[in-house]
Amino acid sequence: MELMNKVYITNHHILSPLGDSSIENFNNLLKNNSGIKKHRRIGKDSFYSAIIDKNKGDQLFAEIGDVELYTPLERLMILSVSKLLGASNFKINSKTGLIISTTKGNIDVLAKDTAFYKDPSRAYLPVLGEKIQGFFKLKNPAIVVSNACVSGVLAVAVAKQLMQADLYEDVIIVSGDLVSDFIVAGFESFQAISSTPCRPYSKNRDGITIGEAIASVLMRKTYDATSVDVVEVVGNASCNDANHISGPSRTGEGLFLSIQAALKEAKLEATDIDYVSAHGTATIFNDEMESIAFQRAKLDKVPVNSLKAYYGHTLGASGLLETVIGLMSLHQNTLISSLGFDEMGVSVPLNIIKENHNKSLSVFLKTASGFGGSNTALILKKNSRKKGLN
Repeated sequence: MELMNKVYITNHHILSPLGDSSIENFNNLLKNNSGIKKHRRIGKDSFYSAIIDKNKGDQLFAEIGDVELYTPLERLMILSVSKLLGASNFKINSKTGLIISTTKGNIDVLAKDTAFYKDPSRAYLPVLGEKIQGFFKLKNPAIVVSNACVSGVLAVAVAKQLMQADLYEDVIIVSGDLVSDFIVAGFESFQAISSTPCRPYSKNRDGITIGEAIASVLMRKTYDATSVDVVEVVGNASCNDANHISGPSRTGEGLFLSIQAALKEAKLEATDIDYVSAHGTATIFNDEMESIAFQRAKLDKVPVNSLKAYYGHTLGASGLLETVIGLMSLHQNTLISSLGFDEMGVSVPLNIIKENHNKSLSVFLKTASGFGGSNTALILKKNSRKKGLN
């Protein structure tokens, strides 16, 4: 019975400024390339990452067909899932679920210069789900996970629990958010936008950099020879610290409890964690909170990085995007440097990965925290690629 309860991430795809495949993205990280650039927006220059900068024009969406039926976000999500399925030996069936992770969805369609301005219903999250479900002709309605910046990690946890309850045999997860005036203005109102590309955990950090990306994964109870970089989802937990509408707990309570619960489910100790992929937004309070939570969980000596200086904060996509990079790190036995880090800027020193290097890896912890006091922890374990293993 325990064997049947195992759940795996078997295939994945990333579409970002650093590439239109997972491996292209990972190779750019190995070169310490960043997708963050200076752009002109809302009448001034600002730093962020943008997908279309690399993948120009409608030729990107040629395989979708009638692109005018879909918003920019929907097109990118459809494209990512299409590539995910195309690379796998998997056929959608009546027991396949669909989960969409996003924070703002199609909020950009409310701008007057967009094609869907006269149809504000397109900004509703359930409508986004219906469009993706309809394109792939899935029988089961899409589930939208939108819980601030933990959405991408939480989507994996939700999929795992639904599969272990035998509601689905397989689940497709696609996550994404695009940079819009609405999002940029919102973070500027918090005075949280960095004047330079962000520098997680650094002494002189001054805020986040916004980014955009699409990430998708296939989760299954079994896998075959076409699956790559297979990992088992061995533990997860989510705890709300109820501290503040936007600010994290100063003691890291919610994140600490999430990590503890995830370790308990996985039947692991802190010493079993080989690597931590942290949230690391480069805001003063987030990075400080994480350092305290990691120390409380006895993880402050474990190698840790943030990928935000490569991609920016991709909101609803960040957790899933960083999970994919983390599982690739496991299989490549390679730790990616925390780009932008210079001088330790948190009260509890962490083992920040300062340069890419090889290390034998088996288990990694992905964490995320977000507005409203949300916190999540996800533990993934490397599995063999041998055919027939389940």
